[in-house]
Amino acid sequence: MTTQTAQPTQAAAAPARTRVPWARFGPLVVLVVFLALPYCGLKIPGVFDSAVNAPGTLQLLALCLVFGALAMGYDLLFGRTGMLSFGHALYFAAGVYGTDMLVTKAGYGLWTAILLAVVGTATLAALLGAIALRTGGIAFAMVTLAFAQVAAITIGRNPGGATGGEEGLPMATERVPGFLVGVANTVNLYWLALGVVVITVLVVHAIADSPAGRVLAAVRDDERRVGVLGLDPYRYRLFAFTVAGGLAGLAGAMYALLIGGATPHIAASDQTLTLLVMVVLGGPGTRWGPLIGGFLFTYLDYRLVALGDSDAVAGLPGVLRGPLSQPLFILGTVFILAVYFFPGGLAGLRTRLGPLARWIPERR
Repeated sequence: MTTQTAQPTQAAAAPARTRVPWARFGPLVVLVVFLALPYCGLKIPGVFDSAVNAPGTLQLLALCLVFGALAMGYDLLFGRTGMLSFGHALYFAAGVYGTDMLVTKAGYGLWTAILLAVVGTATLAALLGAIALRTGGIAFAMVTLAFAQVAAITIGRNPGGATGGEEGLPMATERVPGFLVGVANTVNLYWLALGVVVITVLVVHAIADSPAGRVLAAVRDDERRVGVLGLDPYRYRLFAFTVAGGLAGLAGAMYALLIGGATPHIAASDQTLTLLVMVVLGGPGTRWGPLIGGFLFTYLDYRLVALGDSDAVAGLPGVLRGPLSQPLFILGTVFILAVYFFPGGLAGLRTRLGPLARWIPERR
């Protein structure tokens, strides 16, 4: 009897032991792969125009990483706390312009400028969040949108010549460390962008796994019940709003380094809508979905522009050439198909493929 009952227990425990190592070490393996990409000279036709370690490819990958980090920070609001903000682009733009102006106009060193820009952006998010969070639902979304629109108009009007107006504001490279300037140093910018992702992941996951993260999830699910338990939902929502703003400022500082300055389009309201699409595509409220969604969306956005201008598309009949030459049309189609077939986002693929993953070891 003892032997018969022990065998099923061991058999049931075996699959769990095979899944735990990947869940624990899988992200570390992916990080090591990304760290090693600058040493990889492999050419992947159709995926990249040049070798993986070419400056152009590393620049694209760095941009994908930045927007992946930005989407993950935004998910702290949308997916984990249930706050639909239409003005998150404001804090991304604050990080971009803050870093650029502190370096170019005020003459600060790069690292000091980044620190001040991130702290300033988090402070701005706390101040504006304290006002916006007095409302809720669609009113909250509209208030955040109004704040973002004011910022976008201010940037466009170029007060005192501070923002450069519609022309943008190039960064003074003489105040940037030499190892971050020039095409030959794109690899260093890539590694720095990867560092921004790591910081964002650590912060978001630390909050999600903490008691405060569980309260944020409870606020998302039933705010009134949290109040009945004696907790103040307003304080926790303001905390999430402030942290998400600071992370957006960090991503903005990295973006300013990558493109060598600031451009006004980053403050537009459609930038926040793009973030929302990234999060929904990856899977809101999931551990890795927003990061994957932001990375993939940015990659497709840049690659589809090249596809639309290619000779292959130009040679197609007009009925096909028109839609395929418009990246937004293709991105919209991909988004609709992804939402239809994977309602939980790309992160839901793990759940859908779970039975298959369990079946394969048994067959072996």
